[in-house]
Amino acid sequence: MDLSSLIGILSGIGFIIGCILLGGPITMFIDAPSIVIVCGGTVSSTMIAYPLGDVLGMFKVSIKVFMFKIEKPEDIIANLTEISNKARKGGLLSIEGDIQGTSDPYLAQALQMTVDGVKTDDIGDIMQKKMDLTKKNLETGSDVFRSMAAYAPAFGMIGTLIGLVQMLANLDDPSAIGPSMSVAMITTFYGAILANLLFTPMSNKLKGRNDAELTNMNIIYEGVLSIREGEHPKLMEDKLKVYLGNAAAKEKK
Repeated sequence: MDLSSLIGILSGIGFIIGCILLGGPITMFIDAPSIVIVCGGTVSSTMIAYPLGDVLGMFKVSIKVFMFKIEKPEDIIANLTEISNKARKGGLLSIEGDIQGTSDPYLAQALQMTVDGVKTDDIGDIMQKKMDLTKKNLETGSDVFRSMAAYAPAFGMIGTLIGLVQMLANLDDPSAIGPSMSVAMITTFYGAILANLLFTPMSNKLKGRNDAELTNMNIIYEGVLSIREGEHPKLMEDKLKVYLGNAAAKEKK
């Protein structure tokens, strides 16, 4: 569980509700037509912009904002170095046990191809294609949320225009001005909250998750190819440690 995401969202909502309550009842900020305009419009635009599968997959990807477990790159490098030492001393067949012992399907498949004697270029091509596909799938979720962050305020403005038109059309009826003005103002409020408290931060968080996952895949890619080529374990380890600098920089962001 990522506490920073949960605490951030809950505290943001809490601060907004607290400020509202200081000035009056929260019911003033609850308006069904405004919710329909902003939420319905945002979802509709997203469905137009992306295939249905990507939109539905967004809910699955969003789980990574709150629950994300990934192996540390340092541990992956240490594991690959150990495997490399074993392969150098006992041959490639000696690492078959490591295939069964890993929970990473990407690493397991790469090691299995290595043990099976698949050519280095072929192993590299297959791993690269899987990495490209994973990158595409991971980036799609972040892009969907980024698009929703743009659509929500836009529909907030559309709701404002609707409210203003209704208000101007009923200037002779004072009882209708209040509700129309409410829609005009609250839709912009909803759009701004959804974009800045949820969609944009979630897109940024997913991008960071994606970068971390791809860093690990690159480490495995480079490490397995080095093992297949019989490269010295120490040289391989030094090469892979270059990725640690990138991983550390991303963690600080």
